[in-house]
Amino acid sequence: MIVARFVLVLALVVAMAGAATAQSPARMVIATGVDPAFSQFYVAQEAGLFKKNGLDVQINTGPSGSGMVAFLVGNQINAGYGAEQAGITAHTIDKNVVIVAEGTTLLRWFSIVGGKNVNSLDDLKGKRVGIAPGTGSEVFWLEVVKHLKLNRADYTIVNVEAPEMVAALERGNLDGFAVWEPWPTRAIMSVKGAKIVRDSQGIFTGRNFIYMNRGWIEKNRDAAERFMTSIAEANDVINNHREDATQMVSKFLKLPPEITRELMPKLAFPLALTNDSVANVNIAMDQLIKMGKLKQPVDLREYVYPDLLRKVRPANVTLTLPRS
Repeated sequence: MIVARFVLVLALVVAMAGAATAQSPARMVIATGVDPAFSQFYVAQEAGLFKKNGLDVQINTGPSGSGMVAFLVGNQINAGYGAEQAGITAHTIDKNVVIVAEGTTLLRWFSIVGGKNVNSLDDLKGKRVGIAPGTGSEVFWLEVVKHLKLNRADYTIVNVEAPEMVAALERGNLDGFAVWEPWPTRAIMSVKGAKIVRDSQGIFTGRNFIYMNRGWIEKNRDAAERFMTSIAEANDVINNHREDATQMVSKFLKLPPEITRELMPKLAFPLALTNDSVANVNIAMDQLIKMGKLKQPVDLREYVYPDLLRKVRPANVTLTLPRS
């Protein structure tokens, strides 16, 4: 009944938005991963918000949001949604890749999962730990190592995409892995003996960012603003009509509703740009520099692009960027 009422209200809103859709819709290609941390993209599509705002949006998905952010280089896509490291790496290749908003705060989203006979991080020493490089998986793992003063040499790191981790653990190709939901929950449900040996609480609060191509924004300013409006409206649905949003996310991801309901409370959806947002970017930059993957910090004045969010939701932009 709740969903039916929401759909009816949304239909009335769409019907009243004739001015936005009278012209041919602006075409966009956006991309991200396949988990509820990217819910604004899914809800904007499933609820018809892109269409309401005069956009024809194609959503491409991959094994991780971070993996899809790379397609912003050269404007192969117009918007992406992923973790901290991915955007920094893409920006160093193409300065047009910019942050336009922090979409999700990952409150209880990362865990280290151990397989059979692995009950602690000590049990993982000398064993194979799966990490998805260049993603929140790697950011989380490195923060665990730093926070708990672990010796990285004690662990054999295996590079593996997040969706492959559960099957690799079941086959015995991995002894554990560090990753985001829903993969820890899926592992516990499907792999005998799998368990959480360490979660992210007290160590790391991850953040996923919405990235866009600055060149595309400047050439398509009206469409870019309508895109951000759609994302803001989707964010409102998520925060104010959680069950409706949960069903839309479940439908888009083909994820059982009961799992989606369990995962959504582990996330916050601020759609903001704050000093805390930038703090996470600085953590990722520091990690990349220490790994030799980044020569020097990126210029935050070039990398963070608050104009679109400030236009749509000015109160949500509170960050202070360094002065020139």
